[in-house]
Parts: sequence; C-alpha cells; structure tokens
Amino acid sequence: MNLSRLCCNILNITKNFKAYNNSRKSSYYQQIKTSGENDIGTIGWMLLAIPTVSFALGTWQVKRKMWKENLIADMTNKTKSDPVSLIENLDNLDELDYKPVYARGKFLHDQELYMGPRTLLVNGDAEGEGSLFSQKGSNQGYLIITPFKLDNQDKIILVNRGWVPHKKKNPKTRKEGQVEEVVDIVGIVRSNENRPTFLPKNNEESNQWFYRDIHSMCKITGADPIFLDQTTDLNKPGGPIGGQTRVTLRNEHMSYIITWYGLSAGTGYMWYRRFIKKLPLK
Repeated sequence: MNLSRLCCNILNITKNFKAYNNSRKSSYYQQIKTSGENDIGTIGWMLLAIPTVSFALGTWQVKRKMWKENLIADMTNKTKSDPVSLIENLDNLDELDYKPVYARGKFLHDQELYMGPRTLLVNGDAEGEGSLFSQKGSNQGYLIITPFKLDNQDKIILVNRGWVPHKKKNPKTRKEGQVEEVVDIVGIVRSNENRPTFLPKNNEESNQWFYRDIHSMCKITGADPIFLDQTTDLNKPGGPIGGQTRVTLRNEHMSYIITWYGLSAGTGYMWYRRFIKKLPLK
C-alpha cells in the first residue's frame, strides 16, 4: 500500500515538473517572439540619427548665439572706453578696432566722399525705428567722409564726420558746419568693409559709396588706410551729426535654434511612434 502511494507521488511530481518545464519554455519562446517584434533594426537605428543630430545642432546654435551676444557686448564696451592717442598707436591700429582715439588736424572739405543712403543713428540705433508715426524718408541721408590732415604729421586719414539729410548733401547748403580751423576730434577706429550681399558696387566716378571700402577711398583721396567714425564731440549747427557707429553683427542663431530643435522634436516623436509604439505614421 505504501509502495503504491509512493509510486503515485513520484508520477505526480514528474507530471508537475514536465508541466512547469513546458510553461517555462513557452514563456521563453514568447519572450523571443516579442523581442523579435520589437527589434528596431538597422534602418530604425539609422533614422534615429536624424533627431539626435538635429538636437546636437540646436545645442550648438545656442552656444553660437551666446558667443555672438558676448562679442557684440565686448564691441559695445570698446566704443565706450577712454580714447587714446592715434599718433601714439599707429603701429597697432588692428588692435584698436571699435575703440575711440583722439587726433588733431584739419579737414580737407574739397575732397568729401558721400556714403549712403543711410539712416540717422541716435545712440547707436536708427531714429524712429519701430515708430508708427515716423515720417517715411525723413531720417534718410548720407554719411560725409572727409580726409583729415593730421597736425604736424605728413599723414592724411579718413573721417566719417557724420550724417546729413538728402537736402544737405551739397556742402554749399551747410557752410556753417564746415570747420576750417585746426581741431581736436575723437573717433572710433573702423576697419575695411566687404561689399554686403545684394548691395550695389561703389561708383567711384560719381562719388557714390554704398559701403566702407577704405582702400578704394584712399586711392581717390590719397589718404592713408585709417578710418574713424567721429563721435558727437564736434557737432556743429548745420553740419554733419556725428556718432554714426552702429555695433551690430549678423545674429540669426535664434531662428536656427528653433529650426533644429523643432526638427529634432518632430522626427523624434515620429521615430518613437513608429519603432517603439509600432503605430502607423498617420
């Protein structure tokens, strides 16, 4: 009797073990099947590069934006520093870009150059910019570029004396503003400017200058390649309005940031929907 019961128990244990073993195998095979269904595959991993790279480019543009803003701030601070002697720093002018210098000399008004049309700047910004009531064209005019003979020096430089309206372009209409005596001036050192995209070429024969081509201006006037934007210290009634230095650099990084992060978010969501959730892209 005991032997029979023992045999039955052994048979039951064997059956239970087989059932458990079959259950483990079934679970294992189901796991393999599910894993196969969720396999992203080579194409999936390749497509994941789109949102990843887009995110990296967006982050890079954030850093570029910060760098550009710091550069503009540094240039602005330079324009507000104390002026140094131009004569004492002729050998290191490349290091003085956007910095103020002072000099003594006399303007050669008979060799004026006209650069424009330009908008009048007040404290570095266009006058009436963003105003609904500003009269169209009322602040349009020209910058008066005048050779300046340095006192006690065999050297002539170029000075942007400032802005005049269209009606004051002819020097005969602003005689009271034509300084004839030897004067002390303060100006911001400026470097040569390449022709901006879509802007016409300078017309030297008609004295029409659209951008600051210092080398060509020097050939016309015989001046040395030194260019200053005169500050407001020597403004004369009826004469050019100084202080026409605008510290600006092309800064479109915010639009790039929005573009790259937007592309990353959109393609990242599509990738998650297609390869993780297994949903159709509709």
